[in-house]
Amino acid sequence: MTQPLITPTPPAGEEARVAGVFNAIQENLGFLPDGLKLYGISPPLLETFIGNIAYFRSGTRLSPVLTTSIRYLVSSQSDCTFCIDMNEGFFTSMGFDLESVRQARSNPDLAPVSEQERPLLKLALKAINAPEDVSAGDLDHARAQGWTDRDIFDAVAQAASNKAFNYMLRTFKIEHQGAFV
Repeated sequence: MTQPLITPTPPAGEEARVAGVFNAIQENLGFLPDGLKLYGISPPLLETFIGNIAYFRSGTRLSPVLTTSIRYLVSSQSDCTFCIDMNEGFFTSMGFDLESVRQARSNPDLAPVSEQERPLLKLALKAINAPEDVSAGDLDHARAQGWTDRDIFDAVAQAASNKAFNYMLRTFKIEHQGAFV
């Protein structure tokens, strides 16, 4: 296993601030993901990142299955093993068969989203893979399924945020849970 390139030590005097955020995460998820521990090095960015996660958990119309599918497929395309593993865990905790979910990595049409959600999933993936190819027609297709511009924005923001997170983890070699033992 590759060793992380950075140790996420909170800045002096900020330890309690970081511990408070980490305790809330631990209480909510039942564990503290190493990917989030990385953000302990920068308390303001940690709080911003956690706010983003909280929004996608309860402040958006996007379902947990859709947001997990977006993160999972973006992580797969970004080759971020940490996030692939974590999102597979979320899928299994939602009751999905892991082998079925994994098929979506080579064919997003097999993702466990509803037909109404599929245009948002495809738009989010297109936005991070070929943003210049996104057209008004792509947005109109999502709108025809009842999605608002905010929903469309949220789906693309989830994909973009996750891609950035994937690259942070890959840069600092956070490959699996247990990296910071």
